[in-house]
Amino acid sequence: MDHAQQVEPFDYVIFGATGDLTMRKLLPAFYNRMRSGQVPDEARIIGTARTALDREEFVDRVREALVRFLPKEVRDPSLIERFLMRVDYVTLDGTKSGSDWDGLAAVLSTAPPERIRVYYFATAPQLYGAICENLHAKHLITPFSRVVLEKPIGTDSATAEAINNGVGQYFPENHIFRIDHYLGKETVQNVIGLRFANPIIEAVWSSDFIESVQITAAETVGVEGRAAYYNTSGALRDMIQNHLLQVLGLVAMEPPESLAADNVRNAKLAVLNALRPITGDAVRTETVRAQYTEGMVGGKPAPGYLEELGEPSNTETYALLRAFIDTPRWKNVPFYLRTAKRSAEKVSEVVITFKTAPTHMFSTPPIANCLVIRIQPHEGVELHLNVKNPATDAFTLKESVLNAEFEMGGGLPFPDSYERLLLDAVRGDPVLFIRRDEVEAAWKWIEPVLDAWAENKSPMETYSAGSYGPSKATTLLAENGHHWHENME
Repeated sequence: MDHAQQVEPFDYVIFGATGDLTMRKLLPAFYNRMRSGQVPDEARIIGTARTALDREEFVDRVREALVRFLPKEVRDPSLIERFLMRVDYVTLDGTKSGSDWDGLAAVLSTAPPERIRVYYFATAPQLYGAICENLHAKHLITPFSRVVLEKPIGTDSATAEAINNGVGQYFPENHIFRIDHYLGKETVQNVIGLRFANPIIEAVWSSDFIESVQITAAETVGVEGRAAYYNTSGALRDMIQNHLLQVLGLVAMEPPESLAADNVRNAKLAVLNALRPITGDAVRTETVRAQYTEGMVGGKPAPGYLEELGEPSNTETYALLRAFIDTPRWKNVPFYLRTAKRSAEKVSEVVITFKTAPTHMFSTPPIANCLVIRIQPHEGVELHLNVKNPATDAFTLKESVLNAEFEMGGGLPFPDSYERLLLDAVRGDPVLFIRRDEVEAAWKWIEPVLDAWAENKSPMETYSAGSYGPSKATTLLAENGHHWHENME
């Protein structure tokens, strides 16, 4: 399947079209794909939301969003106007079965019946089932219809099952696209390329050579305006249950038979099912949770989480899990999954630390080789090696870093992850989306930790805003003789 080619004509119906996700991410992504020639002229983007707007008012909002969120180098006023011609709007509460649906039905009826129709749910997940029920009742689901579900798919196993059942009642599984924008990132997909297209890497991709794996997603921002939402979610639900477990699946999976969607997803699922449960006393020894307190970020004072929230809270802004995968390939290799708000730096990366060379012939001990896959920012790969130090006559060693940056060329930024994913739903290619059994397996593993944290079976640590996290996180790694990547530098 050529992903650079123009897709078939489509109607994309966005529920929650006046929201931040649509304006900041989805619409700029569609514009960029139109700019690259992948969106046909007949395609339509139909926004729906409860906000009472006519088409012109919505188009004005879209224009403002594109000017605000598109990088300057890709903004073309004439192209923006051409894009806006494809945009429509219907005032609609997707959870109610009133006459507002007639407006959406009328817009959709002007397209051929075999037109690909994608419903994108950029709303609260608890509304997904009701929207699907109304789509069905209004006869708007055709054999050519798909649905894209934003995360989170529930807040635990029970709510995830309710959402999946509510949607699955009206859409077959192969027409349900559960989006995880991390899988749309080129550098995350490159984990597959690095591993399986380079024998020198895949040959050492096991516990025979690998000492530990760190998977980190840290942000310098706090919860700010999202404090009320975040307080019901927390770092573990918000980042580890979905994004970081998906990255873990790609890093740790066995070679799939092919890159066909189900082969890749079967391989990721096998990893999730092989995760050693963290239950009982293990929650205290294998996990760390923490909240940020006031500190300095970027040279400016930053308030603590409880100050931003304005009330006491048991919700973590930092989460660390030490995971083990009980397969022969990964026997006793710790995978450290870490996410943080108000961190010292914004970074998403995978750090593979190899075992130290078993030699005493050098006067300085060799460092452990390290492969760093930078997901963002500064997308690329670093390989940390030992070389002779040319500054001394003695045979001493120094660290040298091979740095390969992934570049688009022409000074262009990397495509946003939503660009690929939005059109993959049109193509009907689910390889970068999450299958229902993956969602269930992830919740099954995470839920005992969430439950134990809710009962305070693991203490809530603190860390200063602008730091790398609580001291207990450093101590947990030190138990195995390991260090965080930023402490190795």
